[in-house]
Amino acid sequence: MKIYGVVGWKNAGKTGLMERLVTEITGRGITVSTVKHAHHTFDVDHPGKDSYRHRVAGASEVLLASRNRVALMQELRDQDEPTLDHLLTRLSPVDLFLVEGYKRDAHPKVEAHRAETGNPLIAPDDPTIRAIASDTALDMDRPVFDLNDTKSIADFILSEVGL
Repeated sequence: MKIYGVVGWKNAGKTGLMERLVTEITGRGITVSTVKHAHHTFDVDHPGKDSYRHRVAGASEVLLASRNRVALMQELRDQDEPTLDHLLTRLSPVDLFLVEGYKRDAHPKVEAHRAETGNPLIAPDDPTIRAIASDTALDMDRPVFDLNDTKSIADFILSEVGL
């Protein structure tokens, strides 16, 4: 299983970088699935919708299917949050899993960094961060890419995972 992550503090550009990487890498004919970690409660369905009503009524899992899309919602109730490894086993096989967040997990990562946020870099204390994508020049002990140089970042990731 080939997995690579994008991490960084809030407003560092993680989601935009993920979006561009998916477009770039799938454009090369490589299949990609993504996992996004959220630090808060979220809903993908809305009050009044059938799937919401099923979930609120007590269903452990709700599978919503149409000819265009399938969505599986699992209500954890009082269970522990599943690990990234467990979640990846539930996804269909692809060439590459790109993960946004899960910065404490052991897979290799690129750190997204915007100077304007004023947040410190995570990379100096984390050897799993193999490169930094930044909007400013940095003197680091690992590669630093322009945050908007998606092609070079994709080249680096694909080289790292052997694709």
